Amino acid sequence: MSEELRKAIGGVRDEIDAIDNELLALLNRRASCAQRIGEIKAQHGEAGFVYRPEREAQILRRLQELNPGPLGNDNVSWLFRQVMSLCLSLEQPLSVAFLGPLGTFSESAAVRHFGHAARLLPQVSIDDVFREVEANHADFAVVPIENSTEGAIGRTLDLLLTTPLKICGEVVLRIHQHLLSNAPSLGEVRRVYSHAQSLAQCHEWLNRSLPGAQRIPVGSNAQAAQQAAAEPDAAAIAGDAAAERYGLPKLAASIEDEPNNTTRFVVLGRHEAGISGRDKTSLVMSAPNRTGALSYLLAPFTDSGVSMTRLESRPARHTLWEYVFFVDIDGHRDEPAVQAALEELSRRAAYLKTLGSYPAAVF
Repeated sequence: MSEELRKAIGGVRDEIDAIDNELLALLNRRASCAQRIGEIKAQHGEAGFVYRPEREAQILRRLQELNPGPLGNDNVSWLFRQVMSLCLSLEQPLSVAFLGPLGTFSESAAVRHFGHAARLLPQVSIDDVFREVEANHADFAVVPIENSTEGAIGRTLDLLLTTPLKICGEVVLRIHQHLLSNAPSLGEVRRVYSHAQSLAQCHEWLNRSLPGAQRIPVGSNAQAAQQAAAEPDAAAIAGDAAAERYGLPKLAASIEDEPNNTTRFVVLGRHEAGISGRDKTSLVMSAPNRTGALSYLLAPFTDSGVSMTRLESRPARHTLWEYVFFVDIDGHRDEPAVQAALEELSRRAAYLKTLGSYPAAVF
């Protein structure tokens, strides 16, 4: 390296060091402000209300609007989620239950939403995830609710019917499936472990690339990675988190059949989220079993100018051949248009439960 080049680089590095010093001071100043907010809340009897999803969403959206680059908005959101996670942990560490073991896409969704400072509590089933929060053993739950290629997660919908928990957030996670194995080549793979949905999402790739391999569904992709790590002629279909956690090389990357394969998760807690300015409301309802009943139920949304973004039918568990309908709409339940629609809907529906109003996912 020439002396001229060394001096040029050294000048820029000195500038970086000065910026880092400023960042360190500002981050600690921000953390001190978070601690002061905790103290103020404690003085007014609200010490338990640490996490405000609507406030977090507002911060991230504002920073994205201000972002001049070269960092992309997704990088800015990731960075500030970590900052907010660390500041929250000074006030009160958050505990988050999710479908385990460690290395699942559910873990990735939990970390994406709550940051690395959250205390993660992996569970063996979606039922256990709900129960952890219902029993006050965890502050929040993160559960999958739908996949863009395989549709709704039925067990999550069934549990939402009866739980007292409220949806207070959502996470939209791009799903990249990889074939992980200690085998030296595809030709050596005799068994492929994965969750049933992941096997379905990679069905055509498996037909083309591993037509003779046995496909074995297991409880989670992380469990599949554990199995594959112990068997030299086995592979797992799983994501980056499982590959890193269980030390498995990628024999093939991004093998999902649909290039835009995405899973939506919801965040469940014991408290409602406030208005963020860009919100969704989820609800479940049923109608009398007669002609035109669903159209009659949906009319209040049109009449109030409320946009419906999702409609999912599910068999009612208590009555044969009757259905409940899961609906997502734009807006918060406390906004006038949504409030008017829900009031009219409550008069028309045989059953109505508002599952929660919450900020739309910030990417």
